[in-house]
Amino acid sequence: MLLNPGRMMKATIIIKPSTLFAFHRALVKKKYQRLFGSTRKGKPGPKGPEMELIRLILELKQRNPAYGCPKIALLVSNRLGININKDVVRRILALHYKPDPSNHSGPSWLSLIGNTKNSLWSIDLFRCESITFKSHWVLVVMDQWSRRIIGFGVKLEPVNGPALCRMFNQAISTNCTPKYISTDHDPLFKFHRWKANLRILDVDEIKTTPFTPISHPFIERLIGTIRREFLDRIFFWNSLDLERKLNQFKDYYNQYRVHSALDAETPSEYGGEIHSKLINLEHYSWKSHCTVLYQTPTLA
Repeated sequence: MLLNPGRMMKATIIIKPSTLFAFHRALVKKKYQRLFGSTRKGKPGPKGPEMELIRLILELKQRNPAYGCPKIALLVSNRLGININKDVVRRILALHYKPDPSNHSGPSWLSLIGNTKNSLWSIDLFRCESITFKSHWVLVVMDQWSRRIIGFGVKLEPVNGPALCRMFNQAISTNCTPKYISTDHDPLFKFHRWKANLRILDVDEIKTTPFTPISHPFIERLIGTIRREFLDRIFFWNSLDLERKLNQFKDYYNQYRVHSALDAETPSEYGGEIHSKLINLEHYSWKSHCTVLYQTPTLA
């Protein structure tokens, strides 16, 4: 016995019979586990795929979301010579694969329409303050395919239908008109004069999805770039001064500022308007932009 007979009566007050039975069952279970249990770690059964193969399958699915399990299994067999069942691929994806919410199964309608130069322009308005704290509205127009800034229209507030038309015509004055214009649901784009102006120019208007900024991403990102990289770092006095400085930024943005989304090319290079030449590390100079706000290397 584990207990002194003198303490047995005291222990019965604390220890119940069910506690002893549970303790006894635990000891018996432990005994048989040690006698007949396997010394191998992990669950018994056939060995699964190697981690390198699992990583390859996951990367295949991430790079090709439309691929199904049979196609992935066939591709692995064709490229690597490893025969793998489609059900094994399905179990791997079910256990490890987490779809990227930003990775859509296909292009958006705006991307599909704007896959060629000047087929789709995106436009939007934003407001900025002069050095004398007067609010100015800026209409920015960009080509969605090449990310090229078409132009700016500037107006001291307020903005109505006729003023919006003048700003738009000012922004596109040196360019041909596109087939489509993408706008959001701002009430300013619902003026009768605005819609009449588009009919005269033979331009079809495409509205973005309400309350969904991702449906109008390029122009929204461009406005953020203009604010962060330019307007937040300069002062302007009036509408003419703002227009002149925005045109300086447009030249820098289109011809000299490279974009990761355009394979490290500028919008003008991507659109085929200019062709840059490689500089020589021994003979080059620097070109200033936006009143020495930015400097880029150029041919000497």
